[in-house]
Amino acid sequence: MTEFAELILSSGRAGVEIALFIFLPIMIVMLTFMRLLEARGILDWIVVRIAPFFLPFGITGLGVFALIQVLFVSVAAPVATLAMMNNSGVSRRHIAATLAMVFGAAQANVTFPMSAVGLHGITTILISAAAGLLGAAVTYYGFARHLPEHEIVGEPLPDHPVAQDTKGLMAVINTAGKEAFNISVNAIPMLVLALLLVNTLRSFGVIELLEGALAPLFTLLDLPAAALLPAITKYIAGGTAMMGVMMDSMEQGLVSAGEFNRLAGFLIHPLDVAGVAIMMTAGSRVAEVVKPALYGAAVAILLRSLVHYVWFASV
Repeated sequence: MTEFAELILSSGRAGVEIALFIFLPIMIVMLTFMRLLEARGILDWIVVRIAPFFLPFGITGLGVFALIQVLFVSVAAPVATLAMMNNSGVSRRHIAATLAMVFGAAQANVTFPMSAVGLHGITTILISAAAGLLGAAVTYYGFARHLPEHEIVGEPLPDHPVAQDTKGLMAVINTAGKEAFNISVNAIPMLVLALLLVNTLRSFGVIELLEGALAPLFTLLDLPAAALLPAITKYIAGGTAMMGVMMDSMEQGLVSAGEFNRLAGFLIHPLDVAGVAIMMTAGSRVAEVVKPALYGAAVAILLRSLVHYVWFASV
């Protein structure tokens, strides 16, 4: 009982630190930026003009922002846009497509640090963007076709606050800060439970059993057994945890840069326990479409994994 209590405390501490010291600052900056664009009318202008080019993939103008945010900011950044989609007139079918695209894309908070130790960052971003759009289309026309759809272009855009003077600007910033705080606090329970699951599995030796079970597959693919722990860690604890384990393995010479590039499509994306938990905090309508979005994201990640494996095996 004492050991389990210690696991709860350590998981709780880590979950709170992630939510308040990593997630919250990103959310404040991104939500403030998005709300300022909204208040100045820039967001509406962009949405109206970009949406027609991406609608064939099931992606609205706001969905494009979500893709840019995950590729160039961090895994947490798209939550701000998803929250706006949740509270606006965007249909659940389009939200599902956007969520699938985000889950299938490379997350910047892993891509850029790992580029310093040998990852081909630009290639990873380009491959993931293309695969993410494919995952969105598969979700929109396939897995989420049963969800209600409304015409997006021509819909009245939501009323926005105005930031024409200093007072209006401060009001927008304060509102965005409160919204970011609420989203971050709501993420704490899911993060703590996800981390508790990882720590519990590790303490019971489940992770070691998974390593033994998956070792033949990695041998068949001519990949080092040392890559098993980062892979398992990624899908349970998230991309940041995977990055720490992988960097340590690369520093010890257990995994080469070439081998990591072959695995990058399979490892660098938000589709894991922690990532799903974070995205679901964007709102109830987002949480409702997680299931079809996961199917579409799985297609995108499978494609990315194959492209990375084949491309970097020949480089």
